[in-house]
Amino acid sequence: MSELIRYDGGIYAIDAGYVRPKLAAIHLLVENGRVAFVDTGCNGSLQNALAALAELGIPVADVDYVILTHIHLDHAGGAGVMMRAFPNARLVVHPRGARHMADPSKLIEGAAAVYGAEEVRRLYGEVLPIDAKRIIEATHELSVDLAGRKLLCLDTPGHARHHIGIVDTKTGNIFTGDIFGLSYRELDTDGRQFIFPTTTPIQFDPDAMHASIDLLMSYRPQAMYLTHFSQLRNVAEKALALHRLVDDHVAIARRETAPTSDAKVDRHARIRAALDQLLLDEAERFGCKLPTSEILEVFDADLELNAQGLEFWVDATD
Repeated sequence: MSELIRYDGGIYAIDAGYVRPKLAAIHLLVENGRVAFVDTGCNGSLQNALAALAELGIPVADVDYVILTHIHLDHAGGAGVMMRAFPNARLVVHPRGARHMADPSKLIEGAAAVYGAEEVRRLYGEVLPIDAKRIIEATHELSVDLAGRKLLCLDTPGHARHHIGIVDTKTGNIFTGDIFGLSYRELDTDGRQFIFPTTTPIQFDPDAMHASIDLLMSYRPQAMYLTHFSQLRNVAEKALALHRLVDDHVAIARRETAPTSDAKVDRHARIRAALDQLLLDEAERFGCKLPTSEILEVFDADLELNAQGLEFWVDATD
């Protein structure tokens, strides 16, 4: 069983058990014995979700919502099995993602184009469809009611066009999926938390990302809850760092449109090398004590996806 991480205000987190420890978190909000899950991990994450409910003494019938920040499979791959396990739950998802949760075939095809079909099967198993009648489309500023606790859904593009942030009006804090970046616990240094943006392979939009970060900060949260990985504090400082690092990503991509660039020959390798260096420079600035090899290992998959995202974006804006 994954350890149940307890925060104030009836907020909990568990490790999704996805790929490696502390890569992806599933969050729970509990109010008067009713539960909402935020993000689902993959099919194998269900056992940890069930164990968390058992530890809290809450039956599966009392889960009211499964909320997806977006439909990338590390966040939504387990939604189908969760919805089958929680008979009274409704799925809350961005309108652009709703049809893909009812029929995940194109979602699986898209993931296979990035990772390969065999790797998708290995990571996620069978991604199950969800009855459309159980799906709530989270339009901008839709509020869902968890036993009197209002959860406000905000349209937050930039990482993906099907992305929402969820403001917990009881605590004032926000569940951010990927729009507020990545903060892996391995890089925590002297009680401080490291932050780095994530672009996504095909829908990175830096202007939208800046706007979404500012939108979330306008609610003045004291903490953000990231899927990668859980509670983030000192959020005003982290927002400034994210803005700067998003601009650094854009600068790396824009160098590839300059006349001196060698067309697209070895472009991916150049972008990836520049992102590796950006990460290492930021870690050094932060005072991270991990060896270079370990920092790059922690972020390896993310750096690859960021490089793909920048390539796609620069081609689309050329």
